[in-house]
Amino acid sequence: MVAQKIRLPLLLVGFKTYTEATGKNALQLAKIAKKIAKKTGISIVSIPQYTDIAAIVRQVNVQVFAQHIDPIKPGSFTGHVLPEAVKEAGAAGTLINHSEKKLQLDDIEKAVKRAREVGLISCVCTDSPELSATVAGFNPDMILIEHPELIGTGRAVSKAKPEIITKTLEAVERVNPKVYVVCGAGITSGKDVEAALDLGVVGVGAGSAIVKARVPFKVMMEMAQALKLKWGRERACIYPPKLV
Repeated sequence: MVAQKIRLPLLLVGFKTYTEATGKNALQLAKIAKKIAKKTGISIVSIPQYTDIAAIVRQVNVQVFAQHIDPIKPGSFTGHVLPEAVKEAGAAGTLINHSEKKLQLDDIEKAVKRAREVGLISCVCTDSPELSATVAGFNPDMILIEHPELIGTGRAVSKAKPEIITKTLEAVERVNPKVYVVCGAGITSGKDVEAALDLGVVGVGAGSAIVKARVPFKVMMEMAQALKLKWGRERACIYPPKLV
């Protein structure tokens, strides 16, 4: 099954399980994302809890990723997350192997395959260039490189450990140049976003910095504007906007 398409560059907004991004608050955050996306032209993907996917898709009409899927098929798997259920709820894609929901390597490969079977965009989270290279061989749509020591710290990987991003890009390019690379971990400002795009990624992921902000609109808008600025002026000739 063919997955939905998303225009690059993109901003992935992880809602995690914060009360500020649960239920009615999740809807409000998704509405903010839609408003900023319309104003800037940047793709902003909301990644809410499973229970909020259908409501956000139905009421806000934005692209949504699930936070996780299990590499299972329909059957007796109480408590697991079925890819078909996520797809039917309206999700366009899914995270796989987030640092807060780790999978074994074999299950990562199976989850990517299941996502492809049901038409979900697969975004696999990795924590090293070595793992990124291995995962690239599974042919996911995207890899989200996040250094675990920097997640939630406010210290952006694009500044604190830029070599992780550059080495990941090189490793993925060698194995599977069709895979897009985005980065997360500690992204809190427009400057962090600019630094990330300077290194060669096609987007960024942010969670706590937006969800827990006093004014989420302000932080999300700053990041979206930085994506628009850097992509339009400096990266277009190297990474022209295209569809995945």
